[in-house]
Amino acid sequence: MSSASEGRFPSSSVPLLTRPPRFATLLTDDGVPVEAVYEPCTAGAGTPGSEAFEGPAATPAIVVAHGFTGSADRPAVRRAARVFARRAAVVTFSFRGHGRSGGRSTVGDREVLDLAAAVAWARELGHSRVVTVGFSMGGSVVLRHGALYTAGPAKTLTGHTAVRVPARAGRTGSAGAHSDAVVSVSAPARWYYRGTAPMRRLHWVVTRPSGRLVGRYGLRTRIATADWDPVPLSPVAAVPLIAPAPLLLVHGDRDPYFPLDHPRMLAEAAGPGGAELWLERGMGHAENAAGDALLARIADWATAAPRA
Repeated sequence: MSSASEGRFPSSSVPLLTRPPRFATLLTDDGVPVEAVYEPCTAGAGTPGSEAFEGPAATPAIVVAHGFTGSADRPAVRRAARVFARRAAVVTFSFRGHGRSGGRSTVGDREVLDLAAAVAWARELGHSRVVTVGFSMGGSVVLRHGALYTAGPAKTLTGHTAVRVPARAGRTGSAGAHSDAVVSVSAPARWYYRGTAPMRRLHWVVTRPSGRLVGRYGLRTRIATADWDPVPLSPVAAVPLIAPAPLLLVHGDRDPYFPLDHPRMLAEAAGPGGAELWLERGMGHAENAAGDALLARIADWATAAPRA
């Protein structure tokens, strides 16, 4: 892991009371460099009981997984980070093929390794409790990550790799890469969905050479050309494997990408009591549509969710 230069984001209004953001390049288990940003919790800055006084072990961390074509420095991600930082420390990062990260996007497949590196970094920085919050593509990634990385007994998944990790570990990689709670916002329930016009356009961007050129130069997203092999565990198949970690599903009733059958299918797959479902009236899609009030509620849930 190597640190990057600071000063890429606007300075805080309380620079003398809180630690500044920390920038780093994380190396995933398959060797892809991923840009990441760590921001301490701003709640009670400079007062007894705050992170600055008690250290990060007493403060939960939220790791934010952005949507397709997003990045750590996109305005909607920065806004979510600011709201979350009022209640927890925050790690934002750019998935492979996005922002300043290396590699190419696999649209939710190997991105689980990027998230694992970010979660492990949060634990390396001293946080004993880490919650993942993902939006859209990131929402599907946090579900698969929650199924595949566990602090308990290893899970056997036909055709997929399950990773057993120790509950506390101090290095970036698979060790310590599990999440203690999972929040998935605006996620699909199944792969290859083309039932809406936005998803048909997205499939064109991902699967056609001309679409990938638009993705690279118009959307600042570098997309891999190879098909999935094997097809990754689907979100609806991942959901039952997340327990005993708490799971929150959030979806807008005006989502133009994925209609309400997607979150309902995910909630049903979790079984009785396996997930909490919030259907948000008037909300569109992912981080761009999530208002500050909703983000604050998500952060409250994330920091109050019981430990698995």
